Amino acid sequence: MSTSDTTPLDLTLDGGALTARLVDFPSVSGDEQALADAVEAALRGYPHLTVDRYGNNVVARTNTGRAERVLLAGHLDTVPIADNLPSYVDGDLLYGCGTSDMKSGVAVQLRLAATVTEPNRDLTFVFYDCEEVEAHRNGLGHLAKERPEWLAADFAVLMEPSGAVVEGGCQGTLRAQIRLTGVRAHAARSWLGDNAIHHAAEVLARLATYEPRRVEIDGLEYREGLNAVRIDGGVAGNVIPDECVVTVNFRYAPDRTEAEAEKHVREVFDGFELTVTDFAPGALPGLSQPAAQAFLAATGGEARAKFGWTDVARFSALGVPAVNYGPGDPNLAHKREEHCSLTAIAQTEERLRAWLTS
Repeated sequence: MSTSDTTPLDLTLDGGALTARLVDFPSVSGDEQALADAVEAALRGYPHLTVDRYGNNVVARTNTGRAERVLLAGHLDTVPIADNLPSYVDGDLLYGCGTSDMKSGVAVQLRLAATVTEPNRDLTFVFYDCEEVEAHRNGLGHLAKERPEWLAADFAVLMEPSGAVVEGGCQGTLRAQIRLTGVRAHAARSWLGDNAIHHAAEVLARLATYEPRRVEIDGLEYREGLNAVRIDGGVAGNVIPDECVVTVNFRYAPDRTEAEAEKHVREVFDGFELTVTDFAPGALPGLSQPAAQAFLAATGGEARAKFGWTDVARFSALGVPAVNYGPGDPNLAHKREEHCSLTAIAQTEERLRAWLTS
């Protein structure tokens, strides 16, 4: 285990070196306090920033009176370490737990917070805890509930790994259980029972013939999906089961509300007992906003839809349009061989700096 967590953060390091420093600073979800302390201490050394803290969430802001405010957010935690610390460099690649998801993005945030002293827009930098675990522990969610004024902005960038490509908004997600019932009996006398598992055939048939919708929003195509993700049933090898539960997951485009998504799923499975067990709203990309247009121009003009759910949805709920943009590769997140390109880190910082200073 690294012992570098006793060393103060040096925000004058280049982005790659600062990323390595952060990676070697263990901060598995629930154990972010030491890193949050270091981030807070480092940021308080810059007079152009106002720094606040709530729990293990640190927020730094400029207050220059600009007409617009943009917010850059990143989480401090990682998934559990998988024998992938300390970090090491191989050519252009930095390896280690959290390199891609998302300490490279946090390093870019810290570099910008320290060095962009006269931005063209007022800036808010948010560093939060417990993103990789249950939603009720999420630090950004705590800030949205307890300190929403700290998150006020015209546009937000979540530094989640996106391969240094703008990913607009995010899908919503809904999970539901479809409960099928029958009559229990001995398998040797199956005609005396009613097999609940067999009733799942109709549910699966509807899923197999389901045609997911595609919708274009702000020039980005979002693809929906409705799938079975789990089946539970069976009592014993000699018993006709009297219950079977099919769990389905609906990933829906952000133009649907939660109520509309639930209504759609209930219509697909009309006639079945259905209970919604979990949902999270999507987020519109907001690429028509002036700040977003300038951001796209500064980052190369390329954008794609975000497939999956991210914390941009929390900003959307606050009325703040948001995108995902970070140097990490989302396909490498949580892997033992997780790594990030040093070139991508430098490029991301350079592009954001141009957007915030030109």
